[in-house]
Amino acid sequence: MIRTKFLKCGLLAAVLGFGALIPATLWAHGGGSGVDVDSCRIPVGSYWVHFTVYQPQLTGTTEYCDKIPETGPTTLVFDYEGKALRNMTVEFEVTKEPEGTRMFYQAPATYSTGTVNAVINFTEAANYLAHVTLVNNGQKIDAHIPFKVGVNQTSLSGSTYLIIAVILAAIGYILYLSNAGFKRIMDSLLLIKKKD
Repeated sequence: MIRTKFLKCGLLAAVLGFGALIPATLWAHGGGSGVDVDSCRIPVGSYWVHFTVYQPQLTGTTEYCDKIPETGPTTLVFDYEGKALRNMTVEFEVTKEPEGTRMFYQAPATYSTGTVNAVINFTEAANYLAHVTLVNNGQKIDAHIPFKVGVNQTSLSGSTYLIIAVILAAIGYILYLSNAGFKRIMDSLLLIKKKD
């Protein structure tokens, strides 16, 4: 009897624990905002550039960063955080990895608006690298952020697997509590003996 109650509490704790992890995964860009979970920020020396990707023809205004769902025309946006970079020379590049094949290049220039946009037609699901190079007083500071294009064409994301696992655990727990036959099978698998 005590082991059965312990099992029920353990199953409930597991379901609640997995459930608590889902929001943190889903809020990590595209689902929420906040500096501490924003993996789309690129540190360039002591400055920051925000990298955002859109696929308007597929998902409208949904923002992406390191995992782009489909191949095809894609809008990349580099936004300066703060005004200091607006007076400095910055260059932008996107390369296909691991080959290093250049897909996009924006020559060194100053961008008074603090935003650089580019449309790239990604024809292949692959890994890419966005480079940002600050050219200031003859010195170059290079930073980059890796991203993958064609994520939906290759596999499910980790958060999708987590959601599926939580749903299956919840269904199993409900069956365990409501179905005597399922409970007997689970108890026998877990070697729980009922005391008479």
